[in-house]
Amino acid sequence: MTREDVLNALSSVHDPEIPTISVVDMGIITLVDVSDGNDVRVSMTPTFVGCPAIDVMRRDVTAAIEALGPHSVSVDVNFDVPWNTNLLTEKGRAALLKHGLAPPEPYELELSLEVLNNTACPFCGSHNTTLRSPFGPTLCRSLHYCNACRQGFEGFKPV
Repeated sequence: MTREDVLNALSSVHDPEIPTISVVDMGIITLVDVSDGNDVRVSMTPTFVGCPAIDVMRRDVTAAIEALGPHSVSVDVNFDVPWNTNLLTEKGRAALLKHGLAPPEPYELELSLEVLNNTACPFCGSHNTTLRSPFGPTLCRSLHYCNACRQGFEGFKPV
């Protein structure tokens, strides 16, 4: 069993809150280590400290790895590698869009709330949008309105 085998298996484990995106494409898998004796150790970093889905994801990650038949599996949740939206893969950004969430733009160095004012509509792609609230139904989302297609939508906040 290789690290790639484990990552392949984990690509079928989806975020319970956003079922179009895998934990790999979300960027929360921060370490995969496979020893010579087929002991597998995985570290995960939640998107937010209080993420309510982390126990479900830990269980699903463990089950996906156990299906590969390793000697042992250890799944650690920690904040050693802080999660940020730049860890989203391109496939993950497309998965957010498919779910109807505006994916965050990659950023360098500094991040301000001003970036929320330039969120593209996930339905028509227009940047003629209005931030309605930086607070959405979950900590990682904001509420927007598209002035072009007149749809309300949620944006995934860059952090």
